[in-house]
Amino acid sequence: MTKAKTAPAPAPAQDVVPCCPPLSERPLTAEEAEATAAMFKALGDPVRLRLFSLIASHEGGEACVCDISDVGVSQPTISHHLRKLREAGLLTSERRGTWVYYRVAPSVLAAMSGTLAPGTR
Repeated sequence: MTKAKTAPAPAPAQDVVPCCPPLSERPLTAEEAEATAAMFKALGDPVRLRLFSLIASHEGGEACVCDISDVGVSQPTISHHLRKLREAGLLTSERRGTWVYYRVAPSVLAAMSGTLAPGTR
């Protein structure tokens, strides 16, 4: 069941800068490795990866929690996984009335793809 949105979605960031250089460009610093590992660790769980994909591919780039609840686990488990994705900086959320809307943090996809892109060597 889909609820009507009550506010427009926030605009994505214009200047997206990856958190880290491509892995083949130079060795990561300890801080860069920590940030990168947190992102990929959060996506290492199949349920989290599926939730992330559902949100990223949802119309308008955001999804109400009511739109992503059918992933084969209970609602408390979904909430747990969404919290882990938010804590890793992969998702942002906004409460609108009784529903929470999730969207992929603006720089996340660019940061992840930039990290895995071939270096300029």
